[in-house]
Amino acid sequence: MRWQRFLVFCLLGLCLAFGVACSRDAKISSSDSAALPSSEVVLSEGEPDGVEASASEPLPEATQAIIASVEPNGLYNPPRGDVRLMAISDLNGPYGSIDYDPEIDKALQLIPFWQPDMVVCSGDMVAGQNLDLTEERMKAMWAGFDEHVATPLRQMGIPYGFTVGNHDASGARSANGSFVFQKEREVTLDYWQAPEHDPGVEFIDRADFPFYYTFKFDDIFFLAWDGSTHLIPEEKLAWVEQSLASEAAQNAKMRVLLGHLPLYSVAVGRNQPGEVMNNPERLQALLERYNVHTYMSGHQHAYYPAHKGNLQLLHAGLLGSGPRPLIDSSLPPRKALTLIDVNFDSPELTTYTTYDAQTLELVQNEQLPRLIVGHNGVVLRRDVEWEELNPAEKSLCEQRLGREKCQA
Repeated sequence: MRWQRFLVFCLLGLCLAFGVACSRDAKISSSDSAALPSSEVVLSEGEPDGVEASASEPLPEATQAIIASVEPNGLYNPPRGDVRLMAISDLNGPYGSIDYDPEIDKALQLIPFWQPDMVVCSGDMVAGQNLDLTEERMKAMWAGFDEHVATPLRQMGIPYGFTVGNHDASGARSANGSFVFQKEREVTLDYWQAPEHDPGVEFIDRADFPFYYTFKFDDIFFLAWDGSTHLIPEEKLAWVEQSLASEAAQNAKMRVLLGHLPLYSVAVGRNQPGEVMNNPERLQALLERYNVHTYMSGHQHAYYPAHKGNLQLLHAGLLGSGPRPLIDSSLPPRKALTLIDVNFDSPELTTYTTYDAQTLELVQNEQLPRLIVGHNGVVLRRDVEWEELNPAEKSLCEQRLGREKCQA
């Protein structure tokens, strides 16, 4: 009997010791887990670098495939600002096209990775400006845009701020003052006025939407004007000034203008009158008077981040057909898109991260010309001041434009 009692006590002791050990291991495991930083993200097996795992919203397979194709370290995602904008432009193909180049679909598929708060476009969403196009074809072009761009954005809940370009709704006028492309403008108006095509922005003034309108996002005030030609009518300039002087504009922490034609030329083949806004010095003075931070434009089919005086000039690269080289540059033409991170407490306000739309390689400022001298003025790269230019750079400008215009 004693040996039986002894055996029972031994078994009880072993069970008690095993239970204590398990309890201790569980405590250590729980403590180690709690010590991990809450921001640490564990990548699932086979997930490419740079893709954040999310139990609730994993990245779509198409997005992950694009990221995995970027060698060697995956796709770069910059630090976020207070607001992130994705800037695109010139989406169209040849006249009458209803389909789009693959870079447009790729850009939309990468939105879940970059997570912009808004997409902004500086025009040429369809391939119009051709008198041979029928109304049926014009509507089919906008249906193509809706399929490739607008519907995906609506499904993702991403607001879309834009301006019209010359291929969307050209404002060119005939000798009697009527619009040459009146039917294209009517079709464009009908598309954007349809409730199902609401771009999801918070309008301030939409009386002449989509040609002239204002809206806000967070603490940013946006104004879009019809820069589809080189002229803004005087009555519309009065509206621009009134809008920029408004309480909504001046109480905002940042003001942005969206227009298609830029103030100054930057690209080969667009360096001539009619391809830029008329009287750029007057327009620049107007925008600076009301502290507009950035004028975002397209049309030149070349990316160049510039400034003129106190005004930032983002010449957005295109995603559609026909990239152009920069003036006086040996760089090959390329497609591009830009993430704009806005930091309201930063003196610069904006940080650009620009990608070659085909390779998704970063476009570095240092790769771009320090200045571009076009037929109607000079612009400096956004990180360069006139005093920092070397004698050869200053001489180039002065030979073409004269000293006074270069230093203005």
